Amino acid sequence: MTSGKKTKATRNSVAAARSSVVASKPKPWGTIIAVIAVLGLAGGVFGYAYSQIHANNVKEAALAKWKPSDTNKDPSTALAGIVIKDYKGSRHVEPTQRVAYDQTPAFGGPHDATWADCTGVVYDKAIRTENIVHGLEHGAVWIAYNPDQVKDDALNKLKVKVEGIPYMALSPFPGLDKPVSLQSWGHQLKLDTVEDERVDQFISSLLRNPNTYPEVGASCENPQFLSNPAPFVAEKPGADAVPMDGGKDDSKTEAQPNASTPPASGSVSTPPSS
Repeated sequence: MTSGKKTKATRNSVAAARSSVVASKPKPWGTIIAVIAVLGLAGGVFGYAYSQIHANNVKEAALAKWKPSDTNKDPSTALAGIVIKDYKGSRHVEPTQRVAYDQTPAFGGPHDATWADCTGVVYDKAIRTENIVHGLEHGAVWIAYNPDQVKDDALNKLKVKVEGIPYMALSPFPGLDKPVSLQSWGHQLKLDTVEDERVDQFISSLLRNPNTYPEVGASCENPQFLSNPAPFVAEKPGADAVPMDGGKDDSKTEAQPNASTPPASGSVSTPPSS
C-alpha cells in the first residue's frame, strides 16, 4: 500500500511540474507579430492594386466619349481651346531648308523627308520642327513644353503619358508661349497646366485617329534620327524659307498603305534618307 501511495504521489508531482512548465512557457509573440505584419502587408498590397485598377477603370470610362467612332470621327472638335487647320500632306523640304510655318509650334504643312522618331520617345533637348511635323503626318501626338515653366514633378507627369507609348513624342520647346502645347496633324491645344484633363482627352481623340492624318499605316520608328536628333533652331526662318504652300509634292511617290485603320504597333517601314 505504501508503495502505491508513493507512486501516486510521484505521478501527481510530475503532473504538477508539467503544468507549471506549460503555464510558464511564454507565448510566441514574435511569430504572432510577424504573421500579423505579413497579413497586413498583403492586405495593403491588395488594397493598392484594387485602388489602381479602380482608378484606371474610372479614367477609361471618363475618356470613352473621347474615342473616335463611326459616329464621332474627331472627338477633339469638342475640346475647349482646340485649333484645327487643314493641311496638305506629303510636301517635303531638304534637311538644310527651313519652313515658314504659320503656327508655333507647327502642326502641319511642308516638312523634312525624314521624320523624327515618335515611338514613345522623351527627348531631353529640343528637336527640329521640320522633322517632328513629319511624325504628326504619320499619326503621332507630340507634346511640347516650355522648359522654363515645366520641371520636376510636372515634367514627370508628362513623361508618364509618353514614354514607351507608340506614336507619342515629348520634347522641350524654348520660348513656348504656354507651359504645354499638344500637336497632332492639323490640331493643336495649348494649356496652362500639365494636370488639365484635356491632355488625356486630346491624346485619346487624336492618337493614330485614321480620320485626321494623311498617312494612315506609316511607321513612326526612325532609329537613325533617335541616335542623332536634328537640333531645334530658335531663330525665325529667313526670307529664303519654304512657304506653307511650298515644298516638293511627294504624294505620288510615297507609299500609302490601303488601310482604313492603323496596323499593329509593331509594323515598321524604312525611313527615307535625309
